[in-house]
Amino acid sequence: MTAPSLASFNRIVVKIGSALLVDQVAGALKRSWLESLAADLARHAARGAEVIVVSSGAIALGRTVLGLPRGALRLEDSQAAAAVGQIALARAWSEVLGDHRLTAGQLLLTLGDTEERRRYLNARATLARLLALKAIPVVNENDTVATSEIRYGDNDRLAARVASMASADCLVLLSDIDGLYTAPPAQDPTATLIPIVERVTASVESIAGGAASEFSRGGMRTKVEAARIATGAGIHMMIASGKVDSPLSVVEQGGRCTWFLPSENPAQARKRWIAGVLAPRGAIFVDAGAATALNHGRSLLPAGVLRVEGEFARGDAVVVRAPDGEELARGLVAYDAADAERLVGKPTAAIEEILGFRGRSAIIHRDDLVLTGA
Repeated sequence: MTAPSLASFNRIVVKIGSALLVDQVAGALKRSWLESLAADLARHAARGAEVIVVSSGAIALGRTVLGLPRGALRLEDSQAAAAVGQIALARAWSEVLGDHRLTAGQLLLTLGDTEERRRYLNARATLARLLALKAIPVVNENDTVATSEIRYGDNDRLAARVASMASADCLVLLSDIDGLYTAPPAQDPTATLIPIVERVTASVESIAGGAASEFSRGGMRTKVEAARIATGAGIHMMIASGKVDSPLSVVEQGGRCTWFLPSENPAQARKRWIAGVLAPRGAIFVDAGAATALNHGRSLLPAGVLRVEGEFARGDAVVVRAPDGEELARGLVAYDAADAERLVGKPTAAIEEILGFRGRSAIIHRDDLVLTGA
């Protein structure tokens, strides 16, 4: 089986761990390495790909500035280190991407931002807008407020969630190891690299080990868990070494890595999820004109809505029905039921005047809608 090529992907999420970004002895940023990675990212941006970065490193940088001791930190010390280090990390990304005339935009997330509907939709909208404006979102876990109860615990799974949220088609995990081996290579000298994993199975998960350094909360185990999340969302995932300069270029020139293959593409996975997994919380009846527009791939606008049924919140799944009640589609609604009711039949231009805030232009955006009618 032939491995995919990075150049074939249109929306790439690249995750970088603390141990790659920060010198473990000096506690200082590895500036030249970061510059080489930025050049890689800029090359893909120049060919038209959209790039998202998930970057660790805030705590590792901040603990040095604050003079905190080596080893495990208390929660409050970790949060303080993150508050200081995040400033330095954001500045570094802004500078190295700015050297290539690229704009960096910082996005700090907690677990709730990808699990709770409203926060998920807001975070996804921010990512989409940054990409539309040709900026590169730089995402990190919000360690300044996250506790053990509300954190991911590593940025591998965060990166997989971000890739799914952004409908990316490729996730790259840069690591201190160049891929998944048949056994932990540090313990078994006969271990061999697995270049392609077609499906994440229990046997694949059993290979994974623990975290590699005090600067990292992840390990191969969390990378395989990230692969399960990503491939389940229709996303290709790659593990590659970040211990070399220009790590993406190295892979593209034949460097060793492991690819995890999805069973379907991101759009198919998302549509299947909306159509078949989510239980609808209400119904929106539309006129014939809106039904025709939906069948031509358009979003559902307020003007085409006849009436609203059910009690639903923004982000819930609803059924879209024709005037006679026949199901046309299912989708994730952009408004609470009460607000949707107030917008029935109204032009998009009147949304702000009616609701008192500038909401989404569509009741259901086409990206959040799947046709289910005959």
